[in-house]
Amino acid sequence: MYRILIVEDDEVIAGVVRRHLESWGYQVGCVRRFDAVLEEFTAFDPQLVLLDVSLPFFNGFHWCREIRNVSRVPILFLTSASDNVNVVMAMQIGGDDLLAKPFDLQVLSAKVQAMLRRTYDFGPSAVLLSCGGAVLNLSDGSLTAGDHKVELTKNELKILQLLFQHKGQIVSRDAIMTALWESDSFVDENTLSVNVNRLRRKLETAGLPDFIRTRKGAGYLIEG
Repeated sequence: MYRILIVEDDEVIAGVVRRHLESWGYQVGCVRRFDAVLEEFTAFDPQLVLLDVSLPFFNGFHWCREIRNVSRVPILFLTSASDNVNVVMAMQIGGDDLLAKPFDLQVLSAKVQAMLRRTYDFGPSAVLLSCGGAVLNLSDGSLTAGDHKVELTKNELKILQLLFQHKGQIVSRDAIMTALWESDSFVDENTLSVNVNRLRRKLETAGLPDFIRTRKGAGYLIEG
């Protein structure tokens, strides 16, 4: 079942679109906090976004840029301003298509089906985890914080994945070593320290100093 996120501040339109798409078998979510769209995006982890242009706080173009910093998920703009300037702007900043309001629901569902087919018939969607303003993309092995994007090694990705999945909790060194090397029996503990320190330096360049906290004698954690 594909997940679709609706970013539309008109509750009537959002409700009608949600019910229509659910009738087609999609799992649909609607953004509630328009000052935290990216946060709700990463929490819901959709495979397609329906994005209105005119929104409270920041417009849809802003949120399209924010989403594009962390994901290649298809984005369909919904707008009553379908002039050429808006069409060009939507495409230039990373939108995949645009549908002018008022629109026919059957046309909407046809566009949604086509976009999902084009995107996912050729490969899996990205898997995202978020914490403390950072987004971890498990599909391409990167971490994004604001305008900074960090490419991670295989071990660095595994370390962060474990910490993100247990955010706010201490993860023991033994658990991390087991995740990295399948067994902690024949691995020098200093090897883990080297990996964590190298990862910390990368995170600092992305504006995330002290993102990974050490709990002496216990392990590591990131705070949610």
